Amino acid sequence: MTDKRSWGSTVLGWFVVREGEAAPGEGSLGEGEERSPGEAAASPGAACGATVPGTSLFEGDAPPAPGGNVDFEGVFEAGGIATSERDLFAKAAGLLSNLPQGTDPATRKTIVEASLKAFGIPIDQIIETGALSIQTLEAYLQQQADKTKSVAEESQQLIADYEAKIRDVKALLDRRIAEQGAVQASCNGKKLEIQKVLEFFGQEAVAKVVRASPKLVEPAAPPERKD
Repeated sequence: MTDKRSWGSTVLGWFVVREGEAAPGEGSLGEGEERSPGEAAASPGAACGATVPGTSLFEGDAPPAPGGNVDFEGVFEAGGIATSERDLFAKAAGLLSNLPQGTDPATRKTIVEASLKAFGIPIDQIIETGALSIQTLEAYLQQQADKTKSVAEESQQLIADYEAKIRDVKALLDRRIAEQGAVQASCNGKKLEIQKVLEFFGQEAVAKVVRASPKLVEPAAPPERKD
């Protein structure tokens, strides 16, 4: 009987490697060898070096997956898998799920194949639809990964732009505060020069002119200090 993994390698890795199994085309691990977590489960295509189909498989964009919820019917539709093909595949999957538990694989295969023939469903078409579904999902994953990468790059650029603007604004504020300090010191110095002249004439004379002048406003008394 042909080894399952060797047989899997002939279809370019369409079978998802389960945890603990070698990828199609690989031998079993030897004693003492360990598989890294990233190698525990490989994706189809990547399992044996098959080329992952590009997003050109889709006619336009495939449906988004808000919150991680994938519209599989929409994805398959965008991937060119007709509703009739999906319905036939669903019938085959239903036949498998309704088989009695414990039925040996050979018997299960005979029952399903006989049922499909009775319904006039070509087995090759079921296989093709299944393989095309996996190919479509691989392309969808790649498309979504490309979009995520694009969003990440745009976000990083936007963050960098905002950080640069924040630095510029902070620098502007620092300069303005420094300028205000210099203006205040300069104005206070000038006020002291003028005050010396006014003090020469005396406080009462200055107060009299301030009260009589329509141009001047008598300064308010400073607030009382509370002990």
